[in-house]
Amino acid sequence: MVGFPAPVAGAALPPDDTVPFTVRYEDEWIAVVDKPSGVVVHPGAGRDLGTLAGGLLARWPEIAGVGEEGRWGIVHRLDRETSGLLLVAKTDEAHAALQAAISARTVSRDYLALVHGRLHMNTGTIDAPIARDPDRATRMAVVAVGRPARTHYSVQAAWGERASLLDLALETGRTHQIRVHLRLIGHPVFDDRVYGKGGPRSGAGRLWLHAHHLELDHPLTGVRLEVDAPLPDDLSRSLDILGEPDYGSLRG
Repeated sequence: MVGFPAPVAGAALPPDDTVPFTVRYEDEWIAVVDKPSGVVVHPGAGRDLGTLAGGLLARWPEIAGVGEEGRWGIVHRLDRETSGLLLVAKTDEAHAALQAAISARTVSRDYLALVHGRLHMNTGTIDAPIARDPDRATRMAVVAVGRPARTHYSVQAAWGERASLLDLALETGRTHQIRVHLRLIGHPVFDDRVYGKGGPRSGAGRLWLHAHHLELDHPLTGVRLEVDAPLPDDLSRSLDILGEPDYGSLRG
């Protein structure tokens, strides 16, 4: 049984011990959790219950009051359909330090994405500013007056001209950055209903994007941390459907 924290003045976030997630690292100051696809990170836009924020509060009642109300302990986010690693602060000191590290771009965040087509170069950087789409307020877009955004990629495997598996490192962390940048270069993420295109599906049944690696200096101890999240079963099965790649490898 998970105990409920003492009420916090003005707090509207209820603990929710039904929200699924896996703890990949934990100490007295921070945690790294692996969020499944389909779980919303924090309340908003009509979604108040069943969020990761509520699940974190049920697991660690002491984070109530750390950071922003309704988002206790959260220092960055993932889209609902994106699976993978998120940092959690368990103290005010850790929260401030993690936010500063992310702003200073000293936290390495790596993703795996299956995209349409074969990229011409096996490594590269997409450098294009991002802002709210002036034509569709619910989307982001590459806009000349947007905030700087840079995504580094490397091709891990490819299946002819059908698909490529990319490892992507964020230098900046704009909303929907990876999805917008990959759409820009003509290789959108498979099963992206917002920034994608028609054509074959991956078989995963959801956006093929997974935050698989985090690396940072611990904000309190200074020890270098590296945390990995294995590929979820739904994404692994979709790679099995593709078969052996004709470039690269799915191992190591």
